[in-house]
Amino acid sequence: MVDTSLSPVHVIGGGLAGSEAAWQLAQRGVPVVLHEMRPVRPTEAHSTDQLAELVCSNSFRSDDAEYNAVGLLHEEMRRCGSLILRCADAHKVPAGGALAMDRDGFAGAVTEAITGHPLITVERGEVAGLPPEAWDSVVIATGPLTSPPLAEAIRSFTGEESLAFFDAIAPIVYLESVDLSKAWFQSRYDKPGPGGTGKDYINCAFEKDEYRAFIDALLTAEKVDFKEWEKSTPYFEGCLPIEVMAERGVDTLRYGPMKPVGLTNPHKPERRPYAVVQLRQDNALGTLYNLVGFQTKLRHAEQARIFRMIPGLENAEFARLGGLHRNTFLNSPRLLDGALRLKAQPRIRFAGQVTGCEGYVESAAVGLLAGRFAAAERLGGEPSTPPVTTALGAILGHITGGANADTYQPMNVNFGLFPPVDERIRGRDRKLAYTRRALEDLGGWLATAPGVTA
Repeated sequence: MVDTSLSPVHVIGGGLAGSEAAWQLAQRGVPVVLHEMRPVRPTEAHSTDQLAELVCSNSFRSDDAEYNAVGLLHEEMRRCGSLILRCADAHKVPAGGALAMDRDGFAGAVTEAITGHPLITVERGEVAGLPPEAWDSVVIATGPLTSPPLAEAIRSFTGEESLAFFDAIAPIVYLESVDLSKAWFQSRYDKPGPGGTGKDYINCAFEKDEYRAFIDALLTAEKVDFKEWEKSTPYFEGCLPIEVMAERGVDTLRYGPMKPVGLTNPHKPERRPYAVVQLRQDNALGTLYNLVGFQTKLRHAEQARIFRMIPGLENAEFARLGGLHRNTFLNSPRLLDGALRLKAQPRIRFAGQVTGCEGYVESAAVGLLAGRFAAAERLGGEPSTPPVTTALGAILGHITGGANADTYQPMNVNFGLFPPVDERIRGRDRKLAYTRRALEDLGGWLATAPGVTA
């Protein structure tokens, strides 16, 4: 039964983290006001007013819950009643071993669920400064594109310099413009994934001379100019523009996103490709494909010219070209406590990428935890944090104290954040030991933590 005397918790930001936080609160009987500034105030990266819009990749990365840390995080979130994972599963598209979604269908499903929940009120408009004192419980999940007035208010209040990095977006092409007499469908090592067949990627192979010409073009292409205040801003290493990778060495790309392993070109089966560009399905209809790992800050005219040098994409038509946006995040180990509360003002929690977790799934996971913690408090209890042996607990521990505050940078979930398992266990068995321990410990937490049953 819903307690109608409860004051609402205010969630600022309707992205992945904010939507998940709002859902977790409402599912526990706590009323929520979700504040989303779009479309009243747009951002440089979003193109719709939908909640949980995916502005970069459409992939949640590996869905392997036995041998991959992010796949484990998927499974933990499913067991915690995650709205984001539920909608991702419902709108998945073939992507090998990865969980990728039709971005419009996914965002539409999240928006429908949130706006249709009787305990959630969505208010469109910008929160331009620190939340009013009357809001006694707030989750700030404004993401990497936090509006300048709110970012400045947080910066002034905490006394911290804003940390920032650049994030780049990859281009998308129309399938009908891909030349399949040169390109072919195949997943690396023919591995099927959620909803996949083992032939979930389009592959475009380079000969050595074609690859060298492509690298030369990247190195000499005209790039977007930085503003003066942006010049000292670093890139996140997991999302480097391809032209920056090319600057690190002629072979960097073909040992990175363009590695040719696990693939056989049916048009030239006797020859191993020198390098391969992969395209991943971007929508449920299968009409759009994004260039995997091809985030870029090249000028749009240069992108079209250079990417049409890729064999099979000579006549490519682009639904979206790549771009660049500046992300901001908190020094969370210094500013937040173990339940994601601002130490200087505990009524305020932070969640998502603004905390310095990196990745869609990690962002939603921190939103899930923030929502549960805020719900426990509103219902008169204390937050129960997940075990550090779980993926959820490992991320939480990293951003709230496990990382060095002096060198804090965005981080994806990985087994290096977990307490070690028996050192005698090696190879794939070691990863399996991490995931089995995590799911067992998660089950114990879900069985005993107050107010966490979805």
